[in-house]
Amino acid sequence: MIRVAVTGCAGNMGSRIIRTVQKQDNMEVVMGIEMPNTPLAGKDLGEHIGLGTMGVSIIGSEKLEEALNEVKPDVLIDFTIATAAVETVKIAANCGVNVVVGTTGINEEQTEIMHNAIKENNVKAVISPNMATGVNVFFELVGEVAKILGHEYDVEIIEAHHHNKQDAPSGTAKRAAEIIAENLELNLNDNACCGREGMVGKRPADEIGIHAVRGGDVVGDHTVMFCGDGERIEVTHRASTRQAFANGVIRAVNYLMSKQDKNIADMFDVLGLN
Repeated sequence: MIRVAVTGCAGNMGSRIIRTVQKQDNMEVVMGIEMPNTPLAGKDLGEHIGLGTMGVSIIGSEKLEEALNEVKPDVLIDFTIATAAVETVKIAANCGVNVVVGTTGINEEQTEIMHNAIKENNVKAVISPNMATGVNVFFELVGEVAKILGHEYDVEIIEAHHHNKQDAPSGTAKRAAEIIAENLELNLNDNACCGREGMVGKRPADEIGIHAVRGGDVVGDHTVMFCGDGERIEVTHRASTRQAFANGVIRAVNYLMSKQDKNIADMFDVLGLN
């Protein structure tokens, strides 16, 4: 049985992951972690999220290291915010716990900190800005289309999310832009354009536009437009519920626990797309 710890356990995504894990024959949730000094500390996790009594008490993240050393889960799943995720991964790695991270908005410096902690402590990890299976097929497709069409088509990425999302553009949009830039042999830092305003002039060649929309309860829509002379190709992925991400997490956990090497994987590895 794979013993799982989940951060942000009382939130929409964390509670959905817990409910999904509890349906698996080979997994069980043994820890639920919330923000430091949470008023939920000590409450039964299952009762709080509507699963009935689980016998697992919610803990505040200020006690994370102590709890990990005591409970000894096999893997910790993090879908929170970037600043919290970095600290959580450092603590988990120091405690010898493998990690699955789907948190978005993590910058290069934070990524390096996480990677160093994982490597130094010789634990396994799956880190991806989007865990949904379909999104990773979407990544594969936009890379192939970019490679086939080359530099003669203008690339624009449009992403839409709910009004509570804190980072923009989304991690998924950024990853799509990175993949496109790699296939076009471009430096994304030099060619990305996040939104436009005012008299911006003629669109530069090889610019990759990235635009963020926020509103309502949109779970996550991403479209890449390849605009040519007289035609346009659009590749779109739409998530209708967060269950798509939770299902991907299950795949990631199973992959993580089955692989022998201690490297840092992503969902392309999980799905055999690399």
